[in-house]
Amino acid sequence: MIFRFDASEAQAILDTKRRMLGRGLSYAEKILFLHEGEGSYAKRLNPGKDPIDLYPDRVALQDATAQMAMLQFMQSQAEKIRVPATIHCDHLLRASRGAEPDLAEGCEANREVYDFLSSAAERYGLGFWGPGSGIIHQVVFENYAFPGGLMLGTDSHTPNAGGLGMLAIGVGGADAAEAMLGLPWETPYPLIVGVHLTGRLTGWASAKDVILEMLRRFTVKGGTGKIFEYFGDGAQSLSATEKATITNMGAELGATSSVFVYDEGMDAYLRSVGRAGDADKVEAMSEILSQDKRCTDEPESVFAEVVEIDLQSVRPAHAGPFSPDSVTDVADFRRKAQEEGWPQTVSAVLLGSCTNSSYSDLHAAADILEQAARQGLEPKVPFLLSPGSIQIFETIRRDHLLEIFLKAGVTILASSCGPCIGQWERKDVPKGMPNVIFTTFNRNFRGRNDANPETRAFLTSPAMAAALAIAGDVGFDPERDTLHSSAGEPFKLVPPKPPALPPDGLVSTKEGFRPPKEDARRTEVIIPPESERLERLKPFDPWDGKDFIELPILVKTAGKTTTDHISPGGRWLAYRGHLSNISKNLLEGALNAFTRETGHGTNVLTGARGIPFPDLARSYKEESGGFVIIGDWNYGEGSSREHAAMTPRFLGAKAVIARSFARIHEANLKKQGILPLTFSEPSDYDRIEAFDRLSILDLDKLAPGKPVMVKISREGSDSFEIRLDHSLNEKQIAWFRAGSALRGAVS
Repeated sequence: MIFRFDASEAQAILDTKRRMLGRGLSYAEKILFLHEGEGSYAKRLNPGKDPIDLYPDRVALQDATAQMAMLQFMQSQAEKIRVPATIHCDHLLRASRGAEPDLAEGCEANREVYDFLSSAAERYGLGFWGPGSGIIHQVVFENYAFPGGLMLGTDSHTPNAGGLGMLAIGVGGADAAEAMLGLPWETPYPLIVGVHLTGRLTGWASAKDVILEMLRRFTVKGGTGKIFEYFGDGAQSLSATEKATITNMGAELGATSSVFVYDEGMDAYLRSVGRAGDADKVEAMSEILSQDKRCTDEPESVFAEVVEIDLQSVRPAHAGPFSPDSVTDVADFRRKAQEEGWPQTVSAVLLGSCTNSSYSDLHAAADILEQAARQGLEPKVPFLLSPGSIQIFETIRRDHLLEIFLKAGVTILASSCGPCIGQWERKDVPKGMPNVIFTTFNRNFRGRNDANPETRAFLTSPAMAAALAIAGDVGFDPERDTLHSSAGEPFKLVPPKPPALPPDGLVSTKEGFRPPKEDARRTEVIIPPESERLERLKPFDPWDGKDFIELPILVKTAGKTTTDHISPGGRWLAYRGHLSNISKNLLEGALNAFTRETGHGTNVLTGARGIPFPDLARSYKEESGGFVIIGDWNYGEGSSREHAAMTPRFLGAKAVIARSFARIHEANLKKQGILPLTFSEPSDYDRIEAFDRLSILDLDKLAPGKPVMVKISREGSDSFEIRLDHSLNEKQIAWFRAGSALRGAVS
């Protein structure tokens, strides 16, 4: 059975919750309550304040984060996982010459990591999807996601499964390790925001434009602590994969998760991918897997907030550069590009990623290329395609879509993340040269795709990406602009109308998959002793019971500080399983508010300038016993990578003090034993100076809801105190005292 409960059991639980709350329940609430642990079950929880204990149905790990997750799991001495889990090898393959050579080179270059993950999966009972089998979220969507389920994943875009009605949440590796041990996962009880969709998408508007409209309204900070629940006639008009595009990029809102209410489109998808048995089980639970009537009759009495979007009014848009909430309608983009002085020609187009690599997405792009080919045109710029999975690749090959892409000169990459997460060996544009690319990806932080800080990356839909590849003009608007055929005849592109699902279903293949073994206790986990890429973990030291006195500031970061800035990807992905080596990239991309340098700071002990942050951190750890990091708004925005918490912890960080935190990063800091503190008065951020020393006092009295005082000592000036807030509960304070959450849980 895919459900951990039967219908009568579920109905009893939900009836209890209805009586407790005095109202009907939303779809997301039902999933939460049906997976809730005893610790919070009997309580009426306050959103954003009280924790909820949850038991997930499964866990998914991608190869870049799975390394540290499995290394932490191994510390527990457990014999086997207690919750179904899979590892997906999708992040480490570099995109360069095409699928076959890239896959061959990647398998060789990453052999020791794949051997480790493969052997660890076998030893502890996880399923293993090898390199080239697909992007984690697409493979999970095809094989494991189901309406009403709860999943944790070590990737921030895990909510992709929300397109199939599953509540899926991105977490750090320590969270995943604990969940695989059968321990409850704790998170602040979220606010549920209802997003009521009406109407239908028309013309060039797409599901990508719906989530860009949400980002325009909420920004990258507006979803923190929230689950977005999409419902209404408009929601039902979207296919399951269109829904997934929207829930996938809910991560960019900073949301805990995003989910669509179960409907017939999800049933159709499950049957199309050969999961009729799962579809039947879900259909039998359809009365449970619905919103209570009050959600539509009186939504304001159920949801913390209600958002109205008429899909008919959604217009095609691009987002960027450098932030996914910088949204501009396509109709206004030429003017905007000219005002900003951006290059006017497109330098490359990238299609695919976990956000937009479904059959329907690729069909839409192929339609545009075919329209152009009939007029004697082909892409004017490099056009790269990353299929979402081997199933998608085999299906577009069977249905002759692959032929259209190849005839148009498109480079077909391996079914992996590739350029979306910086694994792109780009050679057509030298580093430092300003240029514009359009992608169907989900993030566009500076330097993320090609390590060129001067690349302006814009997020768009598959159809629009293909149209821009044909036009080569950044301001091209297919709704009103005309192209000219090879014979000089004017013509306009017509909006594509791709099928929601392949007419003959998805090709069935499990290529690259190895199912879990029942008993593999004799399997040896492979970690070469001299490896530069893998390193067994040593537990972090517990708190010594003393206040943190006169600590130097490693850096005060200015502006957007994402996990990409704190622990960059790209070439550093090679060291995600080696804490000593990955720590050498600490804050490499962070802007120093004191010196305006990136990745460097001044040693306040010696006066030496231009010191890389990892070297500075080691010095402070040796000479001062540690350091503090000061952050700006939404510190730690972006991916779920816990390396952004583990590396500062490894190098001596005692606390991170910020104006505010992104959800996953704050949780990861707590898990690794670093105190995440926020300025009670945000303007106090401006009072902190480079040579200040910080003393964090009365830590023996650290308690939930009780502010923390920090004394600022400044040479030649009187010291002063500022107040800091925190969201630590009793359990999380115990993690801090134990040295880390996993150490506390195991002990």
